[in-house]
Amino acid sequence: MSVQTIPPRIRWAVELMDVQPSDHVLEIGCGPGFGAEMICERLETGKLFAIDRSESGVDRTKRRCAKYVDAGRLTVRQIDLATLRVPVKRLHKVFAFNVNLFWVRDCADEVALLHERVLPGGGVYLFYDSSQRDLVPNIVRKASLALQQGGFRVSVVDQKAPPVVAIIGRR
Repeated sequence: MSVQTIPPRIRWAVELMDVQPSDHVLEIGCGPGFGAEMICERLETGKLFAIDRSESGVDRTKRRCAKYVDAGRLTVRQIDLATLRVPVKRLHKVFAFNVNLFWVRDCADEVALLHERVLPGGGVYLFYDSSQRDLVPNIVRKASLALQQGGFRVSVVDQKAPPVVAIIGRR
């Protein structure tokens, strides 16, 4: 079985986050494990806690990143952000790519949970594949408002190639 190459959009997103070796990171919606792999490559004393509602996403991330799980740098769980009841209290960064929670429905409880766990100076990085340009303004408006109402300062980065929009909430 060949290992899939990490897509350029994920590379750009993880590079923008500037993960530091000691960071504690939460990934929401780990899917195939591309982001988890890139984040874990940058960690030394830090850790990544990756969650996904999908059993297949959890399984794919665990397989792709087995060496990081074995090394204790990565924990992967099948769980919804709303029911996150784990001892992840000190987060430097939160990473989510194409997780529609933040613009499809009310997510005030989830944003409050993140605000409580992200350290001062830390950030929530929400990335969306913006190849469907007509959807971007609505995504940016709703996700930005949710983060602002939850106490985050928001900035937006619109990357043309690869086409990705980043909504960054800083604490």
